[in-house]
Amino acid sequence: MSDVTEKPSARAKSNPAGASIGLLPNFEMPKFEVPVALRDFVDKSASQAREACERMKASTDEMTDQFREAYTTAVKGANDYGLQVIEASQAHANALFDYAAKLMVAKSPTEFLELSNAHVREQFGVLTEHSKKLAALAQKIADESAEPIKQGMANVFRRATER
Repeated sequence: MSDVTEKPSARAKSNPAGASIGLLPNFEMPKFEVPVALRDFVDKSASQAREACERMKASTDEMTDQFREAYTTAVKGANDYGLQVIEASQAHANALFDYAAKLMVAKSPTEFLELSNAHVREQFGVLTEHSKKLAALAQKIADESAEPIKQGMANVFRRATER
């Protein structure tokens, strides 16, 4: 094998990428003009894309706010619902203790049965009333929680169709 050492040329010294590229011939890149119509088209397309991105970001921000509002409403509603369940449970427990106290002083089996029938009828009515209130509250929570999202979506779709 021949051991040839070549001194780097001035071109290789000025090329920081390495000597191997510097040994290649230097080709001039052809110069060409981009047509004005193409430049205008690209500028207009970029501007439209930028505007569309800004509109999407604004819509996304609005929907995020709507979801935040819906979540806050749902959490508050769930809290109210839980409090209603606790109140109903407390009322039921109090009625049960009152019933037990009345049974303790019952003097006959007939009185015992009359107290039991009265308690069952009363508790059935109370349970029905509590169920209606809880169902109405659950419906109200669902409606109030969905409203911000419904409004936000309507606004987004309205703006999207206006353009």
